[in-house]
Amino acid sequence: MNTSLFEIFKIGIGPSSSHTVGPMRAAGAFVTSLKNEGLFESVRRVRTDLYGSLALTGRGHATDRAILLGLSGELPDEVDPEQIEFLVADIRGERSLLLGGSHRIRFDESADLLFHKDAALPAHPNGMSFHAFDETGNELVSGVYYSIGGGFIKTQGEMGDKNPPTFDFKHAFPPRKVPHPFKSAADLLRIGEEKQLPIWRIVLENEASLHAEAEVRSFVERVWSTMRECILRGLRTEGILPGGLNVRRRAPRFARRLEEMRDRDPLQVMDWVNVFAMAVNEENAAGGRVVTAPTNGAAGVVPAVAEYYNRFAARASNEGLFRFFLTAAAIGILYKENASISGAEVGCQGEVGVACSMAAGGLVAALEGTNDEVEYAAEIGMEHNLGMTCDPIAGLVQIPCIERNAMGAVKAINACRMAIRESGEHKVSLDQVIQTMYETGKDMQSRYKETSLAGLATLNIVEC
Repeated sequence: MNTSLFEIFKIGIGPSSSHTVGPMRAAGAFVTSLKNEGLFESVRRVRTDLYGSLALTGRGHATDRAILLGLSGELPDEVDPEQIEFLVADIRGERSLLLGGSHRIRFDESADLLFHKDAALPAHPNGMSFHAFDETGNELVSGVYYSIGGGFIKTQGEMGDKNPPTFDFKHAFPPRKVPHPFKSAADLLRIGEEKQLPIWRIVLENEASLHAEAEVRSFVERVWSTMRECILRGLRTEGILPGGLNVRRRAPRFARRLEEMRDRDPLQVMDWVNVFAMAVNEENAAGGRVVTAPTNGAAGVVPAVAEYYNRFAARASNEGLFRFFLTAAAIGILYKENASISGAEVGCQGEVGVACSMAAGGLVAALEGTNDEVEYAAEIGMEHNLGMTCDPIAGLVQIPCIERNAMGAVKAINACRMAIRESGEHKVSLDQVIQTMYETGKDMQSRYKETSLAGLATLNIVEC
């Protein structure tokens, strides 16, 4: 296990983990590098160049705002979402910003934040560069960063070769010393059989070798608390989502209708799952506080399934939720290290598809299913998301993203139920479907991968 539970689930802000959280963290990392190199006080201007998917859908994904906030010293998990509008407006109005929160520099957005829509950096579709200049305009230092999905960032050096033709995720993660290292679902099943451990326990013992077990449990509680708060905010907040599509929030009205028709529909539970997922992703689209699970665009699937378990499972418990999140993390780690969770890299199969797979396996664990059932449910969850494109209309994480999370959550529950009720071996393994997803993503045309150049994104939506 080279990626941690603490990295798979990140508390941040919407609307995108790769286009908002990642760039904000990259901008902050560049500022930190300036301080470490003793150049911070000499900087009078910083220029940011955005490439590939970041340039094509960046404004719709609030990448511009993320860069301003990151350069100003704000962190995704600490910035107050309700203050972002004021912070950004102040920077634009003053035409300057406090670099790292303490050092005033000039900022001219037309010259210092550039979107190169016809160019891309070689290692990943989500590339960006930062350039720091002194008072005379001489460049002091520059840095190249990549936002590789789920809020993860890497420098040019960390990506390996200076000019790699492709990026192989399988060799990008330094090994960590843990008691039960695993690289595949087959490893998890083997370790579980040899040590007589459920998958969630394998993850816990690995994490406990890096953090105290109490810290692990506290983190899971914080993640779950943040997810539930996000659901509740989404259920009570009315209005129109920002961005210009004039998409109305539907979760509050949907929830009220369900309350009114209580006990009159045998499928009402699934309606609630839809509402939970939509509530989260409407919050995400509005730039609210969400948890990447494993991305922001797919942030509604895992909390919707967790809330389904919490409200409707016969023997739901906090310990069951703990099993859910650790198992879901194990599955997310497999995709992160063997494929991709970046919509710009492999399409939405790497976002909603992975979230569906994570939630399906996690729900089996919460219901005290076997390791084989966890693996089977996770496989089903992805198998029926293969080939899903990422084609957001107007570059906004709204259509089809919000409804897509609801569909992914319902599909995850169904995958869990099928796996638990099935007997005997299944023909396609989770490892095989992960590899297939990655190969499918590589074969997918780039215009279907978070560029808004094809698919639904090309529709002319007229608000009447």
